Amino acid sequence: MTSPESTVPCRPGCCRRLLRVLLFMLLVLVITGMTGWGALFLYFSPLPREPLRIGMAGAFALGTLVAFAFFKKRRRTLLVFLVVFAALVAWFHAIPPSNQRQWAPEVAVLGSATVNGSLVTIKNIRNFDYRSETDFTPRYYDKTFDLDKLQSVDLICVYWGSSAIAHLIASFGFGGNDFVAFSIEMRPEKDEARSMVRSFFRNYELIYIVADERDVIRLRTNFRNPSEQVHIYRTRLPMENQRKLFLSYVAKVNELYRTPEWYGALRDNCTTGVLERTGAYEGRGRYNWKVLLSGYAAEYAYECGMLDTSMAFSELSRRCLVNAKAEAADKSEDFSARIREGLPKPEPYTLQEFLSPP
Repeated sequence: MTSPESTVPCRPGCCRRLLRVLLFMLLVLVITGMTGWGALFLYFSPLPREPLRIGMAGAFALGTLVAFAFFKKRRRTLLVFLVVFAALVAWFHAIPPSNQRQWAPEVAVLGSATVNGSLVTIKNIRNFDYRSETDFTPRYYDKTFDLDKLQSVDLICVYWGSSAIAHLIASFGFGGNDFVAFSIEMRPEKDEARSMVRSFFRNYELIYIVADERDVIRLRTNFRNPSEQVHIYRTRLPMENQRKLFLSYVAKVNELYRTPEWYGALRDNCTTGVLERTGAYEGRGRYNWKVLLSGYAAEYAYECGMLDTSMAFSELSRRCLVNAKAEAADKSEDFSARIREGLPKPEPYTLQEFLSPP
């Protein structure tokens, strides 16, 4: 057996060479990532014709490869690459969002609101008359909500494929069948396909759809083919925080009505858009991998004590699936009340309980 004393230490020259190799590999990975981002940005950029976008994306990627592979003055090549990349980043940030486009009909109308004491009047609440997912008659209405009558906040989780991905909707109940929902979505133009990859490159504006539940839930349970799985979780937010959360949504709706913003798949998606309202969630809502994988957001809320914890989460999830109820309720005026029949409804926290560590 070789004794510790006989071990040959790493010589300084050998260690330096190893360090240079590691740094070189890291630099190659960074440049490859930057090149990939730049090529994708050029392909999805606002340039008018697809052949031009493809040509520029290909030229940037191929030019980078050729320059680093064959030019001997690597430092000068790196400097030129960084200058070009910086120009692309500057262009990316200079692209202005707009509210003046030919929008897809389902996102053509922005909501807005006025607050007068405890009364909040929301304009353009969406409630389409659907015949299929793509065949509908647009309908909107205005309604005034009394904050003193706010009774509940529900987390609506919509699944359509992988259990790791879901769309989240916040719905506020004001008693009886009086509910209004907020859905954070990308805003495509007319005949523009939705693409998660494109959303990273400033291709869609951000919209907070204010909707009747007969719209946003029925669309997903009754008209999409295949239907999406919709779960409604009743939350335990204290009354004070329910009010604060509702007003934060209203404020954002008005902000987007005045000043457009880009939709960001990581920064402004339906999950982070809920969690960023830290004024409502205080210390119970933090960024977590279960937020990035939105399909686990409800489970994370359960672990934070914000849902009914009197049963296992798997049982709670099963009981909160409302597809059959939504299909049966369809256009009923009491749609929201009917789909909540039998749902577990925990008592809201007091503010003191809520602020205690979970």
